[in-house]
Amino acid sequence: MDQPKIERLLRLMKMLTANVEYSVDDIAERLDMSRRTIYRYIDTFRDAGFVIKKSGNCIRLDKESPHFKDISQLVHFTEEEAVILRRAIESIDDTNLLKQNLKRKLYSVYDSRTLADTIVKGQNSSNVHLLIEAIENHKQVVLQNYQSSRSTRDRRVEPFAFTTNYVNVWCYDLEDNSCKIFKTARIGSVELCNTEWQHSDKHKEDFIDIFRMSCKAGQEAIPIKLRLGHLSYNLLMEEYPLSEKYISPIDNDHWLLDTTVANLQGAGRFVIGLLDDIEIIDSPELKEYITNYINQYFR
Repeated sequence: MDQPKIERLLRLMKMLTANVEYSVDDIAERLDMSRRTIYRYIDTFRDAGFVIKKSGNCIRLDKESPHFKDISQLVHFTEEEAVILRRAIESIDDTNLLKQNLKRKLYSVYDSRTLADTIVKGQNSSNVHLLIEAIENHKQVVLQNYQSSRSTRDRRVEPFAFTTNYVNVWCYDLEDNSCKIFKTARIGSVELCNTEWQHSDKHKEDFIDIFRMSCKAGQEAIPIKLRLGHLSYNLLMEEYPLSEKYISPIDNDHWLLDTTVANLQGAGRFVIGLLDDIEIIDSPELKEYITNYINQYFR
């Protein structure tokens, strides 16, 4: 069997074993396959010994299938089991670096909307759901009443990817004709449009640094080195856990952060708040940024 066919079969199996029931039309639309192809692959599953179960217009792999029983022991949770595991994971301190990884693994067998519900709450959850739908169906959206640092207005975009934990969404901005990050918490509401993506060839995720700042088009990353004390080290690990792989111990009381940043704002704000516990090493751009900041706001 050729690799593309194997990939299509695996994608179909994932949908047929999901916690959401799909009709053949739903599956065909989501996987961009014809109904005829879907039925042919279902026959392949049946010939391989899987039991196919229908409920109205919906179709799925029966959990009583001999092969499915073996698989389900590895990937399936009952709703009650999932709730208990979720509560156990939520009881872990938020500063534990493994917490979100455990969440993702637990809900990797569930629909992406369910995963979003475990991380995003309130009005933001509704917006994220609509953005997920837009990404899955390659649709444009209007980010209504988006609050930037300078104004609050509508932005028509093509969303195509999220950053960690749905904090930001990568979009192609139709106004500026460039890819940008938009913070999901700053979106008033999302209007899903009928218009298909028009610029998918330009969709590109750019570099995001450990302080969650992104590079603008044509901008180069800036190297920084910081000598951290206990306080700044602990706060950095708690607030920006991705920094861990860029930190090395100097002695029992100090650590070296050696990384690159997209711009100086994130790193600058962090350093300014902990100036008595951080030494800037061989980072002239960062020193200049902080000096100018202090001269402007603390004269």
